[in-house]
Amino acid sequence: MVAIHQFVPSLVPHDAISSHARRAQNLFRSKGLESEIYTASAHGLPTKLARNYKNFPPRGTSDAVLLYHLSIGSEMGSWIQTRSERKIVNYHNITPASFFATWEPRVTEELRSGRKQLHALANITKLAITPSHFNKNELEGAGYDRVRIAPILFDPVVFDRGPDRSLLNVLFEKKKRGGKDILFVGRISPNKCQHDIIAAFTAYRRLHDPHARLRLVGGSSSPVYEKSLRTLMQRLKIADAAVITGNVSQTALTAYYKAADIFLCLSEHEGFCVPLLEAMSHKIPIIAWNSSAVTETVDNAGLLLPTKQHVIVASALDRVAQDKDLNQKLISAGSARLQDFSPEKNEKAFWQACACILEEKE
Repeated sequence: MVAIHQFVPSLVPHDAISSHARRAQNLFRSKGLESEIYTASAHGLPTKLARNYKNFPPRGTSDAVLLYHLSIGSEMGSWIQTRSERKIVNYHNITPASFFATWEPRVTEELRSGRKQLHALANITKLAITPSHFNKNELEGAGYDRVRIAPILFDPVVFDRGPDRSLLNVLFEKKKRGGKDILFVGRISPNKCQHDIIAAFTAYRRLHDPHARLRLVGGSSSPVYEKSLRTLMQRLKIADAAVITGNVSQTALTAYYKAADIFLCLSEHEGFCVPLLEAMSHKIPIIAWNSSAVTETVDNAGLLLPTKQHVIVASALDRVAQDKDLNQKLISAGSARLQDFSPEKNEKAFWQACACILEEKE
């Protein structure tokens, strides 16, 4: 039996890469392949879902294909370079270290290490798979000569699991007071620019909707940056109208989506951005800054802004909030765009990319 084993530096609940790896495993097994997931750490997940990569058979004893998920520097990234098996790099994007230099020196070094590993793996990798042309251009610039685009694997049904009813009731009780609910979902991270969202939201409240609320949902990649965001909210006097939730359950996440009126993304660097698809699934109009892979993920399913100037973003929020026809057009466009990422299409593209390597002889 041919085997294709995946290597993920860290498995995390509700994480897009971790979920993608588990769905890829199911796909490989459905094709009759042996497939295990190996990791260095599995935060909050049952150990039966993954094995420790250090227990993988010694060099020279495995004829499997190794699929490495690359998004940051790790010991596993160095280890995978020593293996003689055929390799596939599933590249999810590495955030430029410059975004973290001011905030998190340790993370900065991990990102720089990841960039070095990205280049080191180019000449010993049979294939690179990535979910966007934005990432493809980066891979080709790093020396990869065989790159296939295949969207990240996810199931839209997961986006609409039953909400946390208690939380949803609280959120809708607040809506009775008037004002729109602005939402962004993503880790608190300098490249996602939650500080710009806070500033634009402040302008929106002062100029258009004094009762509006902002919810920034997601865990944190930088405690220092998160602290600065909370300080900024206090200085701008919006702490009573804005909240940083931290990690939430899937049911709580669904509740936040169901209560949202507009999804606002002002990120400067994304390799794909799954929450944009979540917003489409929940029929929330999207406003986003036209940058990185956000442009191609959204396509024509959102209002893409050429600037992040806060007053202009505030005006865009007001227009989408007030113009019912535009609001509905964006929702309809989102629903149509989501069909381009159906599980069947995604799995077919991902499998075809991997199959071309499995069919080759070493």
